[in-house]
Formats: sequence, C-alpha cells, structure tokens
Amino acid sequence: MTLPLFLVDPTLLAGVGVGDRVVLDGPEGRHAATVRRIAPGEQVLLADGAGRRATCDVVGAGKAELELVVADLSAEDEPSPRFVLVQALAKGDRDDQAVEAATEFGVDEVVPWQASRCIVQWRGDRGDKARRKWESAVVAAAKQSRRSRVPVVAELATTKTLATRVAGAAAAYVLHEDATQSLAAQALPSEGEVLVVVGPEGGITPEEVTALEASGAVTVRLGSTVLRSSSAGPAALAVLSAASRWR
Repeated sequence: MTLPLFLVDPTLLAGVGVGDRVVLDGPEGRHAATVRRIAPGEQVLLADGAGRRATCDVVGAGKAELELVVADLSAEDEPSPRFVLVQALAKGDRDDQAVEAATEFGVDEVVPWQASRCIVQWRGDRGDKARRKWESAVVAAAKQSRRSRVPVVAELATTKTLATRVAGAAAAYVLHEDATQSLAAQALPSEGEVLVVVGPEGGITPEEVTALEASGAVTVRLGSTVLRSSSAGPAALAVLSAASRWR
C-alpha cells in the first residue's frame, strides 16, 4: 500500500539528512495524528511541493503532531516539457473537476481562462474565492496522487494575455471538435511549455480560435466524441503523458 503523503513548508526539509528528526505539526500533523491515527512504527511521506520528498519513520505521536526520523530523501527534477492546462471557467464545479483530475494526470500548471462564452465570471472577492478553491483542489489532488510537486494555479487569463503566452510556448494545442488534426499525431517538443487550451461549455468563438492560431497554437481534436469541459483537459494530458512521461 502506498504511504500517505503530507505537504510541508519547504523550510522543514531544507538541509535535512537521513537520520535527522523532524516534527510534522500544524494542520497536516493534526490530520495525520487525529484523523489518520498514524502511530509509531508506521511510515509516511513528506513533500515540500517543489520536488523534495522524504520517507520517514514515525517514532512518536501526540494529539496534533508526529515525531519522525528521516529514512530516505529524494528530489524530483522540474518536468521537461512542462504541461500547462488552460481551463475556461465553467459552471457547476466542472472546472474544479477538471483541475483536480488534471493534477492527478500530472499537469504542472493550470491557468483559469475567462473566455467569451464563459457563463461564470471571476470578479472581485468572488474571483479570489474561486481561485483559492482551485488551489485547494490542486493541493488535495497532489496529496492523493502522491505528487512531490504541486501544480501552480496562475492568475486569471483573458484571451489577450493567453495569446501572449501561447506565442512564448514551445507548443500550444486548442481542443476543438471541428479540428482536422489529432492531438495524438502531434510531435511534442523536448523542452519548454506545452499548453492545452480547453474552452467553455458554449465552445470557443471563431475570433478566439483565430487569435490563438495567429499566436502559434494548433487546433486539434481528441477523437470522434465531444467531451465535457471537465474531462477534455485531463484526457488531453493523458494523451501527452502517454507520448512522453508514461514510457
């Protein structure tokens, strides 16, 4: 059975070596000790969210903390190429579902996109709250899938700022049901950013497609079926990962 993983502040693992003692406290320590009821003799994983991971032996358990001894240390390099999901805002938590699944599939960054046909609008406090919800979904999914790196949740993008980012990417793919090219047939770059753009439930407008293609994006399809906004991005990431990381 895979060991449970807890995310910690990078300072906890900085300079730590095998055999050193560390204390897991705070919300993660409380969850480990009182909810998971992890006891001495068991092992846990600690990750700093930036690639550093420690396998630890539990030597003591309090009401809201665990005392640990580091048994092994590892560091995960930054992935190359770097996968970025641009997810248009969607109603009914479908964008939250997309972000959560994308994290499990190995996305490195998610970009919320205020597309023209988005029903949902991120404005003011509501927008801040929605973005924090994405961040919480990413953290929870990273822990569930035992990831050492937590994906970045970018600031809200407009079509104009998205086009600028597409221009600087190594590759950018816009998912569209009328596309003639297949995502699976694309040759992935070996480095840089690879963007996957998923539109809202009402679809990407012709003007948005034109703007993104003018910046260098390629319009592609996944298959013969039309996927929901919650599943299109994760499916595309699975295709990209199968062609690169999952070998």
